[in-house]
Amino acid sequence: QVQLVESGGGLVQPGGSLRLSCAVSGSTLDYYAIGWFRQAPGKEREGVSCSRSSDGITWYADSVKGRFTISRDNAKNTVYLQMNSLKPEDTAVYYCAAQPSWRVGLCHISKQYNNWGQGTQVTVSS
Repeated sequence: QVQLVESGGGLVQPGGSLRLSCAVSGSTLDYYAIGWFRQAPGKEREGVSCSRSSDGITWYADSVKGRFTISRDNAKNTVYLQMNSLKPEDTAVYYCAAQPSWRVGLCHISKQYNNWGQGTQVTVSS
């Protein structure tokens, strides 16, 4: 079973940037679809971005298009979420999730994943 550990969260001012990392262990990264999700206080968990490695398809939520970028470093078995132009409404706990790509259709659907990291807090505030 694959294991995931998120890191890179913290406190940043509006307009700033953070790069989140999702370290993957237990298997080869290119075998997995990876999703980034976030959950703010009092809100449902929502998809942010995902990458389906089987065909290279990526997806971004409308709220983050043009600001966030998902990428992979297969040599380090790590997936990144580069977050630019951060807004207070981006404040949330961010989670990464993994599932073998052949089991994933629409990679932004959280119920398709059964491997989750512990989350990393992102706070955007002045």
